Amino acid sequence: MSTFDPNALECLAAIVEEGGFERAAVRLSITQSAVSQRLRSLEVQVGTVLIVRSRPLRATSAGRLLLKHAMQMRLLRADLERDLKDVAPGASGSGGDEERISIAINADSIATWALPALTRLARQGLGLEIITDDQDFTIEWLREGKVLGCVTTLKQALRSCKMVPLGAMRYVAVAEAVYASEHCSEGLSPYNFRKVPFIAFNRKDDLQSEFIGRAFNLKHVALSQLYVPSSEGQVRAVLAGWGVSVVPELQVREHLQDGRLVDVAPGKALPVALYWHCWNLDSVVLDGLTGALTAAAAMSLA
Repeated sequence: MSTFDPNALECLAAIVEEGGFERAAVRLSITQSAVSQRLRSLEVQVGTVLIVRSRPLRATSAGRLLLKHAMQMRLLRADLERDLKDVAPGASGSGGDEERISIAINADSIATWALPALTRLARQGLGLEIITDDQDFTIEWLREGKVLGCVTTLKQALRSCKMVPLGAMRYVAVAEAVYASEHCSEGLSPYNFRKVPFIAFNRKDDLQSEFIGRAFNLKHVALSQLYVPSSEGQVRAVLAGWGVSVVPELQVREHLQDGRLVDVAPGKALPVALYWHCWNLDSVVLDGLTGALTAAAAMSLA
């Protein structure tokens, strides 16, 4: 099997992660011409195109395989650095982007339980990049080899990966207290939910319609929706009286307790099961991430 130049592999990863040759050159502190040369040498060695020069740039099937290999090399270096610190406390890694460990986590988990889970690892010096996406789509980042792990709703493990159940995040429908009294004083029902706007994360977010469909046993749900692409922003929009939103109960628990927000569908909740997927490799770093996330989820999720 061919041995690939680590610098060329990191160059490929930088092009994909940064979305272009110019930004990859800035990140790697080399010229754009050098970026092109490294990629070209890798393509010649593999015998096929690795990057489709489209907008946005995307990796080919062969490119995704080499991207995954580049991520595995990062993981090996991160493991080595942690092991060296155990036997030689004065040892230090480069700390650059080439040592960065990327994982994909849905925004609601980031806003609630996931960041505290990763605090100890971050303080220990683990170079983390957290990529956010809808919980139904984070798995695509893992499938394409762009991250080494993800939090997702998909239960079935991908090939060469392992899956660990995390628990269920409980979603409730809430509105600001005054808004609720003026627009849905008796709570949401199958007859009035169309009269209020729902605040969704983005167009991928189907939690709002899924909640209503399950709550009232409806097959087809059409909502008037506003989009705020931030979990914290959604809550702020609700507090400002924009409308109703289906959000994690964990995120709004204090607001419900102090009366600023009202549960407008009492007794109804949508549990969303979450799973941690990662490469099935023998790795101290991966084990640390898995342990931290599962422990925090056990304390926070149903």
